[in-house]
Amino acid sequence: KTATETMTKSASGELSVASIHNPSITPYLPSRDKANGTAILVIPGGGHRMLAITHEGYNVAEWLRDHGIAAFVLKHRLAREAESTYKIDVESLADTQRAIRIIRSRAKEWNIDASRIGAIGFSAGGELVSMAAAKPDSGSATATDPIDREPSVLQFQALVYPGRSGDIQPTKESPPAFLAASYTDRQDISEGLAEAYLRFKRAGAVAELHIYSTGGHGFGLRASNKRPVGNWIVRFEEWLKESGFVK
Repeated sequence: KTATETMTKSASGELSVASIHNPSITPYLPSRDKANGTAILVIPGGGHRMLAITHEGYNVAEWLRDHGIAAFVLKHRLAREAESTYKIDVESLADTQRAIRIIRSRAKEWNIDASRIGAIGFSAGGELVSMAAAKPDSGSATATDPIDREPSVLQFQALVYPGRSGDIQPTKESPPAFLAASYTDRQDISEGLAEAYLRFKRAGAVAELHIYSTGGHGFGLRASNKRPVGNWIVRFEEWLKESGFVK
């Protein structure tokens, strides 16, 4: 936590963070004997006003690490908190792309296969993952900063009750997607994600959709989550294995 950030704890002990002006990633690296080479950038939600960093960030990263996947929790600049001068498609997206480049630039050091880097985003974080997946670039070969020479390409994406589902417009080249939401979420998210799935299919892009009967919005990863929604991350790991992203 830097001096500029504000951290709030809920009655249940979950943390949220705001006032982020120095973006960062927190690595969760599996032991070398357990690492399978896959890496995932984790982006919590919070309406671009704060980050729900416990149940949509740290808990997810710890689970992935314990299952051999290198995980990285992103703190990005927030476009909708009071008096923010940042924009979602400028600073927030740039922070996401920079995080992908950093992970790829240190792949050897972190025991990562650079061809198996993906991202998972929740709510507003899912919006950023979708944007990054739709706007990859190959990096700048002439950049002074070696990190900027790395591509911001994602090999796969996971969108969990993502914001602005209507903006998800896949092409045939879109990275494979794991999609999850709850039937009891807002209509624009539960129905919107189902419609986004159909757009993936019509575009010829690979996608798998899970709509759980309960869970509402923001279920994330909590020990208190009831099944079946509480097992969404197990389904996600199965999808990663079946798709060849976890070996």
